[in-house]
Amino acid sequence: MEDCTVSGYHVPTGTQLLVNLWRIQRDPAVWSDPCEFKPERFLTTHKDFDARGNNSGRRMCPGVSFALQVLQLTLASLIHGFDFETQSNEAVDTSEGIGLNYVKASSLEVLLSPRLSPSLYA
Repeated sequence: MEDCTVSGYHVPTGTQLLVNLWRIQRDPAVWSDPCEFKPERFLTTHKDFDARGNNSGRRMCPGVSFALQVLQLTLASLIHGFDFETQSNEAVDTSEGIGLNYVKASSLEVLLSPRLSPSLYA
């Protein structure tokens, strides 16, 4: 959008800057043992990381915004394209279990049947 400086380099207006995320995510100056799988590192120093991108962490998924939009589209397509029924035609149990997240107390078991002709789903 406008001229700027990135890491001491002048970037003129209209330049498309490609960032080497692989290199940034494996920078030993930032991460100890960057190529080792250590999920516990996020339970201590990076425990307040926000997956929606508000922290803009170095290991943030670059497709998180797209994934959140696609998830809503996928769910809407499922609800529109199929009829949902329980095996015994009873109401779905929505009681909550114990945990840090809102988990269901019982698993959800439903039967799906297409709402439209099978030729329309191809």
